[in-house]
Amino acid sequence: MTEVTLEDIRAAAQRIAPIAQRTPVWRSRSCDERSGLEIHFKCENLQKGGAFKIRGASNFLYSMPESERSRGVVAFSSGNHAQAVAIAARVLGMPATLVMPDDAPKSKLEATKAQGARVVIYDRHKDSRERIGREIAAETGATLVPPFDHPWIVAGAGTCGLELMEQAPGLDAMVVCLGGGGLLSGCALAAKALNPGIRVFGVEPEVANDYWLSLQKGERIEIASPPTIADGLRTTKPGELNFAVIRELVEEVLLVSEEEIRETTRFVVSRTKLLVEPSGAVGAAAVLHGKLPQGIRKVGVVLSGGNMDLEAFGTL
Repeated sequence: MTEVTLEDIRAAAQRIAPIAQRTPVWRSRSCDERSGLEIHFKCENLQKGGAFKIRGASNFLYSMPESERSRGVVAFSSGNHAQAVAIAARVLGMPATLVMPDDAPKSKLEATKAQGARVVIYDRHKDSRERIGREIAAETGATLVPPFDHPWIVAGAGTCGLELMEQAPGLDAMVVCLGGGGLLSGCALAAKALNPGIRVFGVEPEVANDYWLSLQKGERIEIASPPTIADGLRTTKPGELNFAVIRELVEEVLLVSEEEIRETTRFVVSRTKLLVEPSGAVGAAAVLHGKLPQGIRKVGVVLSGGNMDLEAFGTL
């Protein structure tokens, strides 16, 4: 079914320890009362680089053969993966080139540049980030670091789920945001290996529903670039490895509207005092807007990132 095991995730946790942090799990009485559930928020918004992406990126770079590191790495991302690759490359002394869209949040763009990485800007509506990344890799000899569809990325992302299971034992369910599927597939592998009875749910925006459509069809479906406020979830097609894992281990993909994402982002920030970006709040949106099925009491929700322009917060 998959190339990634619980042992791989545990090995990744040891490998990335010098870079990635063990993020805390927070509780909120207001969120519990509103949802009628016992919610345990896994705060990846407090992670190094402000998002879970450092887990997969650092695991990938640490797993690379020494002979390839000197040629550097290249990656494409709307922001969080780019920043994570830049951080990991700086720590390991590797050159890095990041391909980012011209509409990426300013905070993510500036944070990536601050790590000393080279940034190449493209128009997501006209250009292909995959093509640009492959061309740069071919020209420079650098290794392309995929954002989600690779066993090393999935194992690294799975360390988030591994930690959550240890920090909040006895969960009935785990809820994870869904873009390319790296975080959800990794968390599902860890959670199900430790507790086969746990119910795992993915959440994506209604207007960025490539996984929901793909699961209905039984095969990977590609959509147009989605106009969602959740910029980190604007992927257009599920990853191959990720889709296989999610189809097998995830009970359901839930959908949330743009207004539900906005309202939840405001609510979480105001009640928990945690700065969460819209992409990181979609899991909370599903829980706080009653999307989960009956029979669940104790739920772990991953707040996947907190990289948001403060100017943009005023538009929510």
